[in-house]
Amino acid sequence: MINVNQLKSDMSYATAKCRLLLASVTTMVALSACTSVDDNPVTPTPKKNDAVLIKDKDKLAMIYSLKDLEGNKGRIYEMTYNVDYKLDKALNFGIDGTNSLKTFVAINLMDTIIPGYKTKVSYDAGCSAFACPDRNSGDFLMGRNFDFNHKDPDTKERIMIPLIVVHTAPAGGKKSVSFVDGQFVDYESGFYNDGKSDLSMLMALPYLLLDGINEDGFAVSVLKLDGKPTQQREEGKKKIFTTIAMRMLLDRASTVEQAKNMLKEYNMCMDNDTASYHFFMADATGDYAIVEYTNSNTGDYPKNIEFLQGNDTLRCVTNFYVSPTMGETKYGMKYSKHGMDRYVKLRETLQENNYTLTPDEGRKLLEFVSQGPEVEETTGFTQWSEIFNLNKKTVTMSILREWNKKFEFGIE
Repeated sequence: MINVNQLKSDMSYATAKCRLLLASVTTMVALSACTSVDDNPVTPTPKKNDAVLIKDKDKLAMIYSLKDLEGNKGRIYEMTYNVDYKLDKALNFGIDGTNSLKTFVAINLMDTIIPGYKTKVSYDAGCSAFACPDRNSGDFLMGRNFDFNHKDPDTKERIMIPLIVVHTAPAGGKKSVSFVDGQFVDYESGFYNDGKSDLSMLMALPYLLLDGINEDGFAVSVLKLDGKPTQQREEGKKKIFTTIAMRMLLDRASTVEQAKNMLKEYNMCMDNDTASYHFFMADATGDYAIVEYTNSNTGDYPKNIEFLQGNDTLRCVTNFYVSPTMGETKYGMKYSKHGMDRYVKLRETLQENNYTLTPDEGRKLLEFVSQGPEVEETTGFTQWSEIFNLNKKTVTMSILREWNKKFEFGIE
């Protein structure tokens, strides 16, 4: 547990500022003309963009159905993924990282192999998240910022990403909407009509998610931790990778409790040499949890699954371990500085508001903990911000800290 007295001096500024921000929400909403997705956006057909590994007509029709939700800005796209992405095969494949994920996609979702064809799959996530009831309606909310600072390794210039909204309705599974950073498969803003990007890797979208919600109001997100990657090796259990796990949970879990039981059945494997990840999840019953894989010996791989929930410390999360197991390590709550400033603001604001916020106050809180272009670290720069309504099964989103423009998504 965090020592509140130790944090009071750090929190005082956050408290004052956030009180002011939340008190002004009503006025701000009245004065700000928010826009939403166009009803009939026009996306130019990418006649010059091939999908060279795809031959199946249904897959091609799906790939070329991608919609630019702003017309032709290349910043946020939407797709209904309506072919089989073979989750059972993915769960049996033993995917333990991005290389084996690429192999699975090539074998199971592509239609041909071209010698020398190179694909990129990477994965990372900074982020902040919280859960609380809506003070007015009683609906349960989850808030989430996805932060990641893509930069060109040579020029150090920021790479602008495409966000891809992915709707899925698997046979025998649950409908969901999830959100993908296209740069993790080497797509940059405007890739769909740039005349050069091959679109084949759009077939991997169901397994590239960073967060999402399903038809039962279960939502999950992933956030980065420092230290060695999780490597569970319990005999008799199959391997599962971060994104495969989230896809499984969205397709098959209705509640946090069900999700916890599913994760226990697999050996979680993460392959970033300098980072691990934890999950933040919540559901329409009001339950929420942080899932961490821990090892108090930071020289070894994290391997013990822990579910942290049920008190005020655990209503929000950023980029350090909250488990008491990790408390005295350099990656834990006592010593880590990774995301601590954002965490203090989140927790203090929730405490000051008796752990209830309206959706607009939730959006203001996400704005308060967002990160701008001046942040140089990898886990800086807020790419998108979401308020999930877990009872209505909706998502209200802003991209690139453009708070007066909103996109709305739901489960159809």
